[in-house]
Amino acid sequence: MDSIWLVLVALALGVFLGAGILLMLYMAERRGAHAAKVIAPSIPDGVEQVLDVLESAGIVLDPSNNVLKASPGALALGLVHGGMLTHPELVALAASVRTDGDTVTEEVTVARGPYGDSTMRLHVLVARLGTRFVLLLAEDRTEAHRLDEVRRDFVANISHELKTPIASVSLLAEAIEQASDEPDQVRRFAGRLSTEATRLARITSEVIELSRLQARDALRPDALVSIDEVVAEAVDQNRIVAAAKHIDVAVRVAAGAKVYGDRALIIVAVHNLISNAIAYSNDGGRVGVGVRVEDDAVEIAITDQGIGIGPDDLDRVFERFFRVDQARSRNTGGSGLGLSIVKHTVQNHGGDVRVWSRPGRGSTFVIRLPLAEEAPRAADAEGSPDRTATPSARADGVEHQAPDAAERRSPHPVR
Repeated sequence: MDSIWLVLVALALGVFLGAGILLMLYMAERRGAHAAKVIAPSIPDGVEQVLDVLESAGIVLDPSNNVLKASPGALALGLVHGGMLTHPELVALAASVRTDGDTVTEEVTVARGPYGDSTMRLHVLVARLGTRFVLLLAEDRTEAHRLDEVRRDFVANISHELKTPIASVSLLAEAIEQASDEPDQVRRFAGRLSTEATRLARITSEVIELSRLQARDALRPDALVSIDEVVAEAVDQNRIVAAAKHIDVAVRVAAGAKVYGDRALIIVAVHNLISNAIAYSNDGGRVGVGVRVEDDAVEIAITDQGIGIGPDDLDRVFERFFRVDQARSRNTGGSGLGLSIVKHTVQNHGGDVRVWSRPGRGSTFVIRLPLAEEAPRAADAEGSPDRTATPSARADGVEHQAPDAAERRSPHPVR
């Protein structure tokens, strides 16, 4: 009898211990699932699909300010890098929403890119998304804020610049009328009239180009642009002019770099620099064009062996209608707008343009643009965006005298 009771007690104890172990395993599984959810949080259903089609910038943040999802617009504006927000102003707004729980709508001024001093005016809305996430929406309103100021300055500049050729056309027309009985004089005045008309046409064309840069829809920041293709097309556009002056254009592009922006505008910027290098070089000279990738930027350098730029003019070369050599500008038909177009184009793409020059030795202009950070592929969704390193490239160009090392680091893009 006693043995029967012992067996029953043992069975009961075994059942109790088994139930306890099962309960412990169940609790451990619950805790593990909760920990996994905290470590790898999931975005509410539908949010990812909305961000993928959103034209403006949209970003979802977790409690540690890690970017869980960013729209193509956010990547193109440079608001996200390495899975984090790049601007402390936006981080502060997200922290305020977490603390107070209230939706915040504000206009902030942030740096347009990691290079240069260009800024963006963003209309930002930050709100809670569920209980743990924060949604940040941003719209670029930079051009709307700058439009009035740009119009005032531009009207003043263009009115002054057009005054001279218009007056020349008027005087030449009168001269042709008075010399109607002298064919040689008529032909001479007609030739000069044609030159002034060409100058007016060139100014008008460049005014239109600058107007595109001021327009609200000037850029397509969501479009990927191949820098190799841009440089190849810009060089091809200048081949005939270079051949007429017996100038050799040496090119080295093999970087494979891409940026976000407007392909046509970037081609115009590079074209203008190459055109200037040819125009201000002596016959039989050499112009070098090189592309290289350094860190998170791509550099496009154009070097010439021309007349160079004096130190007093270096800070003004990008001003509208400013010319280093007035006499040569008249001979080449320059309007003084080319470098201004370059500056505005590069700044609108979040980059900067620099120049080194020595009178009589030549000049080097360098455009620096931030590399495109593409959205991660589906296979990499759980990791960081795929940022495959792009090999740098050097170009066979022309020798130039860089500033002293103590002044600034020379990119040495071409040699």
